[in-house]
Amino acid sequence: MKTLLHAFAMCQSMFCALPCPWHVWDEKARDKMLLFLPLVGLELGVLWAALAWLCGRLGVPAPVRALLLSAYPCAVTGFLHLDGFLDVTDAVRSCRDLPRRREILKDSHVGAFAVIGCVLLLLAQFALFASAPETAPFWALAPIPVVSRCCAALAVTALRPMSTSQYAAMKKPRWQLVLLSVLLLAALAGSFLLCGRYGFAAAACAAGYGLALWRGFRSLDGMNGDVSGYALTVGELCAVAVYALL
Repeated sequence: MKTLLHAFAMCQSMFCALPCPWHVWDEKARDKMLLFLPLVGLELGVLWAALAWLCGRLGVPAPVRALLLSAYPCAVTGFLHLDGFLDVTDAVRSCRDLPRRREILKDSHVGAFAVIGCVLLLLAQFALFASAPETAPFWALAPIPVVSRCCAALAVTALRPMSTSQYAAMKKPRWQLVLLSVLLLAALAGSFLLCGRYGFAAAACAAGYGLALWRGFRSLDGMNGDVSGYALTVGELCAVAVYALL
């Protein structure tokens, strides 16, 4: 039980910018850390939905509401996943050979492709939230981070990591893959039960994650945190698109 608590605290501290009162690092818990990523996603999703509800209750103007809801997913994770999106965009769009693409992936400098991709991403998020009807249920946002993080944990567990990835040394027993698959299916089913047709937003998140993952993994010939962040960002954008346009 202590190991599981340590794994949750480590996951919370690493993948969430919200204050975590319990700072701990336990190598024995490292392999179980990703199991708690969907739980962190639930926490972030509930707060995202609460922010949408609060904006509605306070009568916040639509452009300001769109700005807050667009900025939240980036800010609440400390821009961790957005950083992965930028790195992978630069690497993939460079159209260089594999060794050079991997060098670009690890380069701390921001290239033109990353800047263009980031601007388009943020503009799309803002435009979609600004276009969302006032009747769109705020609670439909809650399952989206759960699904995106179920997909992320599954991808890191199932796919071959790059040799330079922190996940390369992690043990990945088959039972974790089964458990994460069950959690993903439960999150998708729960989103339809909770949100009706707006459950398609969570389904779009999973589909968008899968397509972006296929692009990043194939181009870079391996899995790492940047590829996961790239796919997660694209997946959540797809979810927001369905949420806003239904």
